[in-house]
Amino acid sequence: MKTVYSYADEKMTKTINALKSEYASIRAGRASAAVLDKIRVDYYGTPTPVNQLAAISVAEARILTIQPWDKSCLSTIEKAIQTSDLGINPQNDGSVIRLTFPPLTEDRRKEIVKTIRATSEDSKVAIRSIRRDCMDKLKKMEKASEITEDDLKEGEKQIQDKTDKYIKDIDAIASDKEKEIMEI
Repeated sequence: MKTVYSYADEKMTKTINALKSEYASIRAGRASAAVLDKIRVDYYGTPTPVNQLAAISVAEARILTIQPWDKSCLSTIEKAIQTSDLGINPQNDGSVIRLTFPPLTEDRRKEIVKTIRATSEDSKVAIRSIRRDCMDKLKKMEKASEITEDDLKEGEKQIQDKTDKYIKDIDAIASDKEKEIMEI
């Protein structure tokens, strides 16, 4: 039974971490290096993350600077950013690329909040799916006489409690991100 609980904890924690990393990549009108996490640059034939090719820093609240260690890949980084869905035009001065994040419009904020809610709902579905898997495992254990009916009921209650806790966490994380987007 302990393996079922540890499985549930591990999978549900991974779901929460995936949600947090997804939210980190949602730009909120202020500069964040996390927006570049999904961008890959063709570096000598290998798709390489930008953060492995350059030093990324926040120069000002809405300006991100990218300083490549190898100056020859400056234009390829610039092209990768232009072709991405980031929606920001990079400025290349020959040694550093600057990304200036424009302030968000009200419509764009509402669009982002919809995305946040959809992502949080997807995470909740994933948590519920993990719960279903764990409940099935417990029922199989009971059918195989590995645990008693009382153990099954107790296990189901504990799995449901974990599920409720993680769903509450998702709601809190989503709410914080919505506030962050709407207050800018």
